[in-house]
Amino acid sequence: MTTDSASSAATPSPAEGYAGDVSPQLAWQWVQAGEAVLIDVRTDAERAWVGYVPGAAAVAWKQWPGMVQNPDFDAQLRAAVPAGMKAVLLCRSGVRSVAAARRATELGITAYNILEGFEGDADGLAQRGRLGGWRFHGLPWRQ
Repeated sequence: MTTDSASSAATPSPAEGYAGDVSPQLAWQWVQAGEAVLIDVRTDAERAWVGYVPGAAAVAWKQWPGMVQNPDFDAQLRAAVPAGMKAVLLCRSGVRSVAAARRATELGITAYNILEGFEGDADGLAQRGRLGGWRFHGLPWRQ
């Protein structure tokens, strides 16, 4: 990792409609320090089939099958994030978590999107897990 990427990984990047984007490493540092709650916004199926982060709150943004909006998202998120705590939101690749972070912000929660998501972007062979993501960086997860 170069100095520039190391320093950018240590601080949030500005974002529109929510508190910012953070690297998986910074998100994990905040969770370990008790500064943030990790919210996994992937579906139950994704967590079961691909893997999950132990201790993360499972609050699906969309539900399987059909990928329809979770009608209980607001209530589940409020229950998962204590007042005054920030939330770091994780999805597969860092896209759904942006929408979820915007909604969390509307609910009055300081919310950050975790860049790269759990699996990272697809590579040239359309496979994930090789170009970034929570697992790629060796952060805690189980299958």
